[in-house]
Amino acid sequence: MPVPLLTSSEAVALDAHARRLLDVAAGARHPDGGYAWLSDDGTVDPVRARELWITCRMTHVHALGVLLDHPGSTALADHGVAALRGVFRDEAHGGWHARVGPDGAVPGAKTAYEHAFVVLAASSAVAADRPGAADLLEEALAVLLERFVAPAGPGAGLVAEEWDQRFEVLDDYRGLNATMHAVEALSAAADVLDDPGPRAVAAGIVDHVLGRLAPAHDWLLPEHFDPAGRPLLDYHHDRPADPFRPYGATIGHGFEWARLALQLHAATGDTAPGWWVDHAVALADAAARHGWAPDGHDGFVYTVDWDGAPVVRERMHWVAAEAVAAASALHQATGDPRHADRYRAWWAHAGEWFVDPVRGSWVHERSPDGGASSLTWSGRPDVYHALQAALLPRLPLSPSLATALRDGLLPPPGTHPTP
Repeated sequence: MPVPLLTSSEAVALDAHARRLLDVAAGARHPDGGYAWLSDDGTVDPVRARELWITCRMTHVHALGVLLDHPGSTALADHGVAALRGVFRDEAHGGWHARVGPDGAVPGAKTAYEHAFVVLAASSAVAADRPGAADLLEEALAVLLERFVAPAGPGAGLVAEEWDQRFEVLDDYRGLNATMHAVEALSAAADVLDDPGPRAVAAGIVDHVLGRLAPAHDWLLPEHFDPAGRPLLDYHHDRPADPFRPYGATIGHGFEWARLALQLHAATGDTAPGWWVDHAVALADAAARHGWAPDGHDGFVYTVDWDGAPVVRERMHWVAAEAVAAASALHQATGDPRHADRYRAWWAHAGEWFVDPVRGSWVHERSPDGGASSLTWSGRPDVYHALQAALLPRLPLSPSLATALRDGLLPPPGTHPTP
């Protein structure tokens, strides 16, 4: 059994940081429903429409706040659930609108990425016992499975990506980002519903990604595919800094896939393939090897090409957060002290580069030398990655943060967390 990753004082500091992030997230509440994009100063950006993915992630965050008994979180979680059952829900065609402006829903495509986050938000709200959350989860899970998982075909290993608003025309593109968040959402739903069905779907995807894609590409995961699942390695070569579909391998996703696989492995129990752990280690090692300071500056680059050379050199807060979370999960799964060493080094980097001690949230993007940057992200839209980085190291491996908190698995902050 590995030794505890955190000292008592470090656990106290993480608890305080998580609660500060929850306070920041409270400021994103939009009076007309859902959650707004936050600017650099932590105030609502009045120009941007409300995004479905932000409302979902903030609802998830506030549901975690309910389970942490954080003041004000109950009303905020309920506010998010109400928006997902109300202003964001497409009553005419099913599913959810991607964005809502001052005049109501903005017509547009419906993607697996955003709908996966509806499932995650609903799952966390169910764990927090919020009104309406169970009905929301039932509907959202059905949409995710029927509209995005099923069309990809059995054993495809990828989800269908994008429909038109009416769910009549399916785009040819397939993406690993949406597929990854579908794994996260399906795992959380299985956990909160105590239903092995969604977990089996998630496991099939992990088998494909970790068992086939990762080793076939030297542990640098392709992100973009055609309908047959063939990698499109030059996709968006002309738009390398795209926030959701960048060219090349995304370093943060190597860490994120490793963590999600380890969490699912722990939940699956004795039937989980042992090689998942080995392949998760290999993914994280490749992300660390290619991503950390390849240009001589501290921090993880956003993307690299297929030879491992940096493409977009900006440092993203979410990549650092996922590196921290993956190191914590790897330490729990393997007991290897090098993962504890990485955890401490990467948290120190995150604290120096991204954590804002005045405003509480994390700076979302920096230039390679640590200066201000907005090449990919402007403002500080949400606290999803940062909050999870503050909570996951204190918890045992579990596919759902919300159910782990609900089940009392978080030790008091003044004690040594159980490995």
